[in-house]
Amino acid sequence: MEIRRALPQDVRELLHFLKMRSKYAVLLVFVVSLVIIEKENNFISRVSDKLKQSPQALAEANITEVSPMPAENGSLASLQELDAAFSQLRSRLNNLTLQLAGDRDPGPRRHVLLMATTRTGSSFVGEFFNQQGSIFYLFEPLWHVEKTVTFLPGGASAVGSALVYRDVLKQLLLCDLYILENFISPAPEGHLTPFLFRRGSSRSLCEEPVCTPSAKKVFEKYYCKNRRCGPLNITLAAEACQRKQHVALKTVRVRQLEFLQPLVEDPRLDLRIIQLVRDPRAVLASRMVAFSGKYETWKKWASEGEAPLHEEEVQRLRGNCESIRMSAELGLRQPGWLQGRYMLVRYEDVAQAPLQKAEEMYHFAGLPLTPQVEEWIGKNTQAPHDGNGVYSTCKNSSEQFEKWRFSMPFKLAQVVQDACAPAMHLFGYKLASSPDELANRSFSLLEEAQPSWVT
Repeated sequence: MEIRRALPQDVRELLHFLKMRSKYAVLLVFVVSLVIIEKENNFISRVSDKLKQSPQALAEANITEVSPMPAENGSLASLQELDAAFSQLRSRLNNLTLQLAGDRDPGPRRHVLLMATTRTGSSFVGEFFNQQGSIFYLFEPLWHVEKTVTFLPGGASAVGSALVYRDVLKQLLLCDLYILENFISPAPEGHLTPFLFRRGSSRSLCEEPVCTPSAKKVFEKYYCKNRRCGPLNITLAAEACQRKQHVALKTVRVRQLEFLQPLVEDPRLDLRIIQLVRDPRAVLASRMVAFSGKYETWKKWASEGEAPLHEEEVQRLRGNCESIRMSAELGLRQPGWLQGRYMLVRYEDVAQAPLQKAEEMYHFAGLPLTPQVEEWIGKNTQAPHDGNGVYSTCKNSSEQFEKWRFSMPFKLAQVVQDACAPAMHLFGYKLASSPDELANRSFSLLEEAQPSWVT
């Protein structure tokens, strides 16, 4: 202390100046360290973008908050002022870091396959994933594949078709949409096609930049519903798929779960399979309305009893139920390759509690349920009565799921019950023993869902 007091005034001021510079240097090193940490977490590019948006503000901040201004006597600002400036800078940097962290993609890339059969409510359930902005969703992309393998000379066996479906699904889940060009008819030219089945049912194919300006004199067989888009550019669609965080597909053309094992075990995929089932009596009633021409024999037999019900038609019904049952039994057994990868969902449970089941499905898939999805569910499960068209996804779901009970002849229900009893027992659908029981609202045809279904 004696030595310090003996120093000249200008030397003491120089020491004071050096002390302040040292502390300021430490603070700057600390700031630089924070920035390096941010770079390691992939934030540096976003920070740069944010700062580039207002260079003037950055310059002002550097002048007013960091640079110590000389006082009238030429000395530096006080340490207290410097500390306060640094605290403000650190606070702003921390807020910016938190903001950018909130914008990060939610977790690893997931792949979801919704596996169902026709008229099981799969279009409705598929919208749960279609409405999520970070998911690239495709509606029935195997439609084109089925048309091709069905009309090949000699046709294709069930096993042959299943193998083709599996290989195409794998490429689509990997965002290789070019695979569809082998099946779309007429074939795309220059990767452009106006013939992708139900394009309008995929939001990802009807938004920028995939939605290109419409072209004059181009007939769009399958077009976007809410905006005018030109022919689908498959290259742009594939790039959009790559940019999205997750991929989800809906198909009614895959029934043999065992054929999907190579997809589940592919290290490039993180596949979750959701199998959607519905009461086979309700499925038949819905198909008789939606595909009226294919069920003329059933309708005549049910209403008049004149036309005989061919045994081959009953056998086809039985075969469909059995393939669904065997896939479900395999999934519920949870072999090693399916551990944590399979979930069984009843449409009736979705119809009665859509938001709850959506949350369960998203949790199973490892995805966050967004407000977009919740809003869509709220709007589309309380639809007016005139919004319940055959192909509509806008339904008063709690009223619609058992509507078939009050229009189906009991003898038709008996045929289904006889053909599909094992599957109905597995899925918890009760058999009706009389016409009154079938149409009795107070008699539930549903057993309580088994907790083990959510695996």
